[in-house]
Amino acid sequence: MRIDAHHHLWDLAVRDQPWTHGLPALHRTFRADDLRPLLARHAIDATVVVQTTAGPEETPDLLALAAADPQVAAVVGWTDLTDPAVADRLAALGEGPGGAALAGIRHGVQDEPDPDWTDRPEVRRGLRAVGAAGLAYDLVVRPDQLPAAVRLVRDLPEVRLVLDHAGNPVPGDGGLTVWSPLMTELAACPNVAVKLSGLVTRPGAHGPGTDPARVLRPYADLLLSAFGPARLMFGSDWPVCLLAAGYDEVVALAEALTGPLSAGERAEVFGGTAARWYGIAA
Repeated sequence: MRIDAHHHLWDLAVRDQPWTHGLPALHRTFRADDLRPLLARHAIDATVVVQTTAGPEETPDLLALAAADPQVAAVVGWTDLTDPAVADRLAALGEGPGGAALAGIRHGVQDEPDPDWTDRPEVRRGLRAVGAAGLAYDLVVRPDQLPAAVRLVRDLPEVRLVLDHAGNPVPGDGGLTVWSPLMTELAACPNVAVKLSGLVTRPGAHGPGTDPARVLRPYADLLLSAFGPARLMFGSDWPVCLLAAGYDEVVALAEALTGPLSAGERAEVFGGTAARWYGIAA
């Protein structure tokens, strides 16, 4: 089973996406029907849809979508980790319409000014509640927040974590030198997997005359070496990827970066890892 482990959907008639203002390629509605022909073209059977807004309204809508669309196999939603009643909030989401598809939770840590936000006791309490509910937690962080991410993964071995977009490295200007040891530290912890996603939009990875595969290969090679295919999963980051490349180009890039793998290893990256981490049945 081939899985796109990271994409988004939104309807601006239902809910604004303020972060898309000033981004014409993204400031419009993106529905599952828009994605469906792209999935068919690349024989992708199932997807994981990921939250985009920090508010209680979006996640129930995504769960209802998953209940109606068999191709949306899992939802990574949002809840306030600092809420003392976070366990009750998670239980309510799981018991509501489409709740069986709730596979994970995410908060936009990258938008928090504090690089050590995940060290806060109230945040750690919320993350333990996520783990106790049997859910994964998606970490989306800036490069300067990676040291705190390492501490988090080490301190909460009982929580299943997924690092989105490989920690958002910055190709060029020594970015690989700073990023690589942190990835190696993370890889030493068996409770974290990494998404091969979002890299095509990183500064320095695209532009006139730029070959994204050449720029990103050292990063992909390090991930494959440190984590192995069994802890690496493909995600398109559609439609955010449209800032730099279309869906076809993103799939082709991921296939090029994993080209040296065996067929079985590629099957892990393009489905097996996501199925295990998010509890997606064949």
